Order: sequence, then C-alpha cells, then structure tokens
Amino acid sequence: MKLNLLLVEDNQDLAATIIDYLELENMFCDHAANGVAGLQLIKDNHYDVVILDVSMPRMDGLTFCKILREQGVTTPVLMLTARDTLDDKLAGFNAGTDDYLVKPFEMLELVARIQVLCKRNNGQGHKLSLHGLEVDFSQKLAHREQRKIQLSPSGWILLETLMRHSPSVVSRSQLSHALWGDNMPDSDALKVHLFKLRQQVDKENEIKLIHTVVGQGIAFNSEHL
Repeated sequence: MKLNLLLVEDNQDLAATIIDYLELENMFCDHAANGVAGLQLIKDNHYDVVILDVSMPRMDGLTFCKILREQGVTTPVLMLTARDTLDDKLAGFNAGTDDYLVKPFEMLELVARIQVLCKRNNGQGHKLSLHGLEVDFSQKLAHREQRKIQLSPSGWILLETLMRHSPSVVSRSQLSHALWGDNMPDSDALKVHLFKLRQQVDKENEIKLIHTVVGQGIAFNSEHL
C-alpha cells in the first residue's frame, strides 16, 4: 500500500536520505524545511503520517504539533529529535505527538514505526473506549453502558476532538476550528452544539463525562477537573 507522508526537517541532507529510503518502501514524502511551511502543506494535502523534527527555524516541532492538534488534525505524528531525556519525551507527548524516535536512528526502525502508526490510525485508531463510552468513528457508532447514542455530524466532530485529547482541556477556539475551520460563527453556535452533545452523552448517566473548565475550555473526563 502506498503511503503519503510529510517530512518536516530542516537538515537537508538528512531529509534527502529519509525521502530516498522511504521511497524504496513505497512511502512518498512531501518535504518542508520548517514548521510554517509544514502547516501550509497539511492544509492543502492529506497525509498518512507526519515525521517531525523538533529543533527547526521559524517554528519548532513542539509548537507545530500543538497548533496541529488545536486545529483538530488527528494525523499521526512521529517526532525525530536528538533530545532523549524523559522530560523531552513528555514534552513531545504533551504537545500531541504519537511516537518519538531519537537521533541517530536506523531507517528500518523508522519504517517500522511509520507502519505501526498507519495501522493504528486506519484500524483501532478509529475506535476509542473511555470511561464507559465506546465509539467507532469510522462506523459512526457510539454506546454508553449499552445505550446507543445518536449524534449529529457536528456532534461526532466535537466528541472525537474531546476524546482524542482526553483528559486534557480543549479550548473553545480549538473546538470551533475543528467544526468550522477559519469560518467560525458567533460563540453561541458552539454553545448550542456542546449542549446537544452533553444531552446525548451525559443526560441519562450519573457520572458526567463532558466538563466545562472555567477560563480554559472543555474536557472529556470521568471526574470534574
């Protein structure tokens, strides 16, 4: 199966080596030398995986990843970095990366990690089970304690954004962007959609999963933050 990847890496020699090797594995890379250019490519194209360097000019990889997730983009991200401390790795995961590969690395391991991320995203990545809510986003099926939940198209987008960020708080601007992109309506529209989602997910259950965190946004969690 052909895979379309985005490589965001400012080291031109390393980028060329990665691109040439992955092409032999039927993986084809678009390349951006910094995060700003990478965000534009993601806006215009679909990718199976983003391979992301951390230390780059104009916009570093952590900032790039945070913006990506704030925009509601769920494409798997594999970070490449020479930083190998636990704090560095945690910073990457907190920014929204899915996997972490420390430089220098073997190309075979890079290929293996890309394949795992693709399988996860195309299969089990469409299914989430959190706090008793089971969801299959590809089939648009949701159950909570054997109760079937019917959602609108907007409800599915909001629920997926909240669940994939759980237990972190998702800002209202992030949710609005996930629904409407740059053409955001007034704030009341988001309130209406969130109210409907709460009614569908939480109304019949004592334990609430969708919480407002004052001054921050909305969180999906079994406990009020």
